[in-house]
Amino acid sequence: METNLWRLLLSVQPSRGLVDEKFSVRVQNAPPAHRLTVHALLHSEDGDTWEAFGHYVTDAGGDVNVSEDPSLGGTYVGVEPMGLLWSLRPVPGSRPGLRFRKRDVQTPMQVRLSVYQGHQSEGFMDLAVLASVMVERWYMAPGVRRVNITEGGVTGALFLPPGPGPFPGLMDLWGSSGGLVEYRSALLASHGFATLALDYLKQADVKNEYFEDAYRVLQQHPQVCKNRIGLVGISLGSSVVLKMSVYSNVIQVRKYLHTSCLTCTQLCFLLFSIAIIWMHLCINQSVPKKSPKIQSEINLIHVLLPIPTDTSKKVDVGRLQCPLLLVVGEDDQNMPVPESADDMRQMMERAGNSHLLTVLSYPGTGHLIEPPYSPHCRASKFRTPLHKESVMMLWGGEAAPHSHAQEDAWRKMLDFLKENLYCSAD
Repeated sequence: METNLWRLLLSVQPSRGLVDEKFSVRVQNAPPAHRLTVHALLHSEDGDTWEAFGHYVTDAGGDVNVSEDPSLGGTYVGVEPMGLLWSLRPVPGSRPGLRFRKRDVQTPMQVRLSVYQGHQSEGFMDLAVLASVMVERWYMAPGVRRVNITEGGVTGALFLPPGPGPFPGLMDLWGSSGGLVEYRSALLASHGFATLALDYLKQADVKNEYFEDAYRVLQQHPQVCKNRIGLVGISLGSSVVLKMSVYSNVIQVRKYLHTSCLTCTQLCFLLFSIAIIWMHLCINQSVPKKSPKIQSEINLIHVLLPIPTDTSKKVDVGRLQCPLLLVVGEDDQNMPVPESADDMRQMMERAGNSHLLTVLSYPGTGHLIEPPYSPHCRASKFRTPLHKESVMMLWGGEAAPHSHAQEDAWRKMLDFLKENLYCSAD
């Protein structure tokens, strides 16, 4: 039996691909009905170590196919082809409040897959490895180019798909954590969209002109279809997307029905200026004042409910004239997303434009809806963008349903964008 185990073969196909591309993992040449652990190990750019693992039993031929065979235990259970990625978690003893985010999108995420004898749950560094292989997952497909943007005070990174273009454009806005977040933009460019990742949260009073200037930069790029531009927002960024699409005279998405569109993940329905002020008030009231250490998980739901009835405090989505996709996590513990989505639906029904609205709603899903197979994060350390105070922010969601929602929402979002934005070289 020992001799057979040392000839064990571990294979991954494809071993190199995009992060939203599935791979198949197979173990061969082990004894029949033998217990094995398949383990994934990732060293992040922040110096932290993440792991995931599943417990398997080989079939009559001595094989395990992770895409078809159930995990009997570990960080995920059941038939989960990509469980070795989405169930990644910090190893025991890691710093509290970690969230995995790829910072340098021009390098791959490298995950070491290994096989161990028996059903193991700890101490992997001290165990003998039966077989091992390195897997690379990329946010940038071959040929995608990153262009640093610093025009007219606008700060961002533009990702251009391979080829001469012109391509449909996207402006991508993240949430209140601030900074330049590039990985979703890089992945969108890998699917054919010229995507501008915008750094916008540098101060509480962000002027409308900043977003309009960024839109012009994107619109005037020679490889972008100027009349085929959509906006993508998550969390606080979604309030910007909604506000600018309705009230801006420069951002023209409303004038190009079915050639422009909006996607909002975990939307913030309040007007941007109100939302950010309330966010900081809530955080300041929730952070313990007597100790610099993080004490408890906080959320912003109680400060944003009930949804205002005063239409001057929220975006008048009844004026929208372009398709809108909302992605809703029903277990969002950070913002009142289901309530906001329902209020938006009612406003659009009253205005007669509800035919432009598509809502994707997912049970067991939290606030941080990322690209497919990203590790689920229920709560993480969060530094407020203005006061730089550390809090433990509660995002919500359960690992398996949240991860399944990420995969489904991403595919449907890509379909939505392609349906509304793909254009010829006009």
